Amino acid sequence: MLTLKKKTAELLASAITEKFGDGLLTADEIFAMLEYPPNKEMGDLALPCFKLSKSLRRSPVDIAKALADTVQCEEFSEISAMGGYLNFRISPSAFSARVLSDVFSKGERYGASNEGEGKTVVLDYSSPNVAKPFHIGHLGTTVIGHSLKLLHEFVGYKCVGINYLGDWGTQFGKLIVAYKKWGDKEKIEKGGVDELVALYVRINNEIKAEEDASVAGLSPEEAARAKHSALADEARAEFSKLEHNDEENLELWRWFVSVSLEEYEKTYKQLGISFDSYKGESFYTDKMPAQVEKLRSMGLLEIDDGASIVNLEKWNMPVCLILKRDGSTLYPTRDIAAAVYRKEAYGFDKAIYVTSAQQSLHFAQWFKVVELMGYDWYDELVHVPYGTVSINGAKLATRTGNVVLLKDLFAEAIARVYEIAKEKNPDEDECRAIAEKVGVGAIVFYYLSNNRMRDINFMMEDALSFDGNTGPYAQYTYARTCSVLEKAGNPTLTADISSVSLGEPEFELAKCLSVFPERVGNALADYEPSIVTRYALDLCAAFNRFYHDCKIVNCDDEALKGARLALTAATKTVLGTALRLICIATPEKI
Repeated sequence: MLTLKKKTAELLASAITEKFGDGLLTADEIFAMLEYPPNKEMGDLALPCFKLSKSLRRSPVDIAKALADTVQCEEFSEISAMGGYLNFRISPSAFSARVLSDVFSKGERYGASNEGEGKTVVLDYSSPNVAKPFHIGHLGTTVIGHSLKLLHEFVGYKCVGINYLGDWGTQFGKLIVAYKKWGDKEKIEKGGVDELVALYVRINNEIKAEEDASVAGLSPEEAARAKHSALADEARAEFSKLEHNDEENLELWRWFVSVSLEEYEKTYKQLGISFDSYKGESFYTDKMPAQVEKLRSMGLLEIDDGASIVNLEKWNMPVCLILKRDGSTLYPTRDIAAAVYRKEAYGFDKAIYVTSAQQSLHFAQWFKVVELMGYDWYDELVHVPYGTVSINGAKLATRTGNVVLLKDLFAEAIARVYEIAKEKNPDEDECRAIAEKVGVGAIVFYYLSNNRMRDINFMMEDALSFDGNTGPYAQYTYARTCSVLEKAGNPTLTADISSVSLGEPEFELAKCLSVFPERVGNALADYEPSIVTRYALDLCAAFNRFYHDCKIVNCDDEALKGARLALTAATKTVLGTALRLICIATPEKI
């Protein structure tokens, strides 16, 4: 449809010039004005003529009538004026032949473009905190980020995926204390991150108990001043030793990172995700002082109650903390240093950060600081926020253990699919392979079917449902296209179906195939993978209506059979591409 819209816009630009003179509207302006009528009885495409009415001082009805007599195109069976609209009705066979020709000639590149050619995008996503579990709260940044990487690669960008691991901070002081007091090396080597999490939860509970005991019987004002925990003091001391390169603590820290990465890689493998860099927060420790000194030399740093800040009051934002009172750095300091390093290392044209919307102010602040520092690439920094996740209304919190681990969620989904698959397929290995693709796909699809800014109250039953507009439904539709083509003997097909008389189901499917390039463009412009997810569901619905209403393999008319098989093959190609762009596997059998 994108091709036809461009062609229509060019024809209209010429017609408007011919009828009304030069300089009124460009083809690009007309393209932006073209609409899809809400009722298909009105046509397949429409131009509202109201904008022209003002400049021409003629009624939109008269303008539409004048243009209807001028524009001609073989892909339109009818061009008519209705009110102030010029409506276009597409010729099913000619249009479908052109769509099929596009799909067949471009294959898996159908819908792609070269808009990113010669440009580099750095994407910072997933980025779990070391020694904490990979839970459902991490799924958003991980699959939104990777889908955006795939979408940018699809249109020609060179992409660098960065897993900015949370491998530094005071939590490691807590973990070191917990390990030295209660840890067991063998248990951790066997149990991995789960054992580290148990230690982390335990020390936080112990610290809270100490703090509560220290303020028992005091008023709220007195308690705020008197609250104290000896364990918390120990944790701060151990982290200070880590920051000062204490070898024992460094060795423990490296081990915690290694144990965590080994666990995370299992989840990334299930998702089909890999990263180009795992440089975490610790990598930038020696790169922050230069940025702090630059801020100081430019007169941007102010001292506020002993802390070093950048005042952002002019831009209606709170101050941006750069150094604490004790001189230690904070997240903005690290993020600025990381951005400078990445610009120098990769020469990016765009740097995308995929994090929770709760961090939107943080990004707005340090983006503004980068601008004030005179870095002319400040406008290449993009924050892509997403909504929060809760479990049955309760906020996720590692400290209290209120999490749903992704590995457990995936395991349950896979087990459910396996029970269904083995009833129809006796091949054990094939069943397990299908169950993994469909089970994991169900969870990912559930997540990416929602607008990214929508808060999600995670309900296990909804996520693992295999009825309705779900991942398994989309994957099953893909497998159905494969099955139809296999039954037909995987014939060589032609896109030249312009002489075949097509009915409404075939035409509606062709129209749905035609809008894929537009949906890709929309998803990129809005940083919104759910646009592709919803498109995949639309395409599944169009194909399944076509499948139920039309004989395909058993069609008696050979020309019509060929056209229907060609539409099936095109659906397989486009649906497969759409699913892969949202991190969903495409099994040929289910």
